[in-house]
This record gives sequence, C-alpha cells and structure tokens, in this order.
Amino acid sequence: MTLSKRSLYIFSTIIVTIVIDQISKIIVRKYIDSKEVINLIGEYFSLHNVENEGAFLGMGSDLNPTLRIILLLILPIVVLGYILRYILKDKNLDNWSLFAFASIIGGGIANVFDRVAFGSVTDFFYIRLNDVLRTGIFNMADLSVTTGMIILVIVSFRKKKEQS
Repeated sequence: MTLSKRSLYIFSTIIVTIVIDQISKIIVRKYIDSKEVINLIGEYFSLHNVENEGAFLGMGSDLNPTLRIILLLILPIVVLGYILRYILKDKNLDNWSLFAFASIIGGGIANVFDRVAFGSVTDFFYIRLNDVLRTGIFNMADLSVTTGMIILVIVSFRKKKEQS
C-alpha cells in the first residue's frame, strides 16, 4: 500500500511534531535540574523542568488512578484516533487545516507517550509579561496543540468571511 501525498503530509507532520517534542524533553531532562530556572529573555521567558502528572496546568493530577487513566490516557487516545480518521477521510480539508489537525494529533500523542513512559509530562517553557499576562509552564507538544487550535479558528473565520 502506497501513501498518497496527502497522507504522507499528515503523517510527516505528526512524526516531526512528536520528534521535536521528545528531543526537547530529553534535553530539558538532561540539562535542567527540577528546581532550576534559566531566564532566556529577562524574567519574561524562562526554562524550567517540571513533571506534570495532570493535564493542562496540572488539572487532574489529584484524580484517583483509575480516573486519571481514563481521562488522561484512554480518552485522549480515542479522540486523537477519531481526529486522525476524520482528516484521512475528509478530502475537502485544506492544507492549513490538515497541518493544524496533524499538529494537534502529534502534540497529543507526544504527551500521552510521556504519561505512559514516565508517568508524567515534562513541561519547561514559561512566559511572564506581567502578573496578569503569563502562561502556565508548557512544552513543545502543548505549543503544537495550541498552534493547531489557533490555525483552525483562523481558517474557520476565513471560511465564514468568504461565505458571506
């Protein structure tokens, strides 16, 4: 069975997303201690090494083990599988949407892999512009998922604008 250019584009995006995420986490685990903070751009952008046992911003870290497995492993795998099936079947999706969905899938798989392999997800980026404008500590997989979501919103608005 040969892959179409479209399928190759989807799987390549997913694989590159996973590889970039996993390499970045290997570097952080190896070179940044868990209590260390490395300021890259003043105090506005820094690197940390935090093991997150929950999901986004640590949500779900205090769940019982069964619920954590269901909500942080099984459910994401099912949703990611559904999204992959959807983008492989829907031939009307534009390249930006395919890239966005593939980035979301790649980021999701990378974080699920961490939960399975390490029992937690390594987070390391932190942006703090001021006391109000700041992020939680996040990783490349989170950035891929967020970027994918932003692209989908922009594509959706463009399509609505073109239809009106």
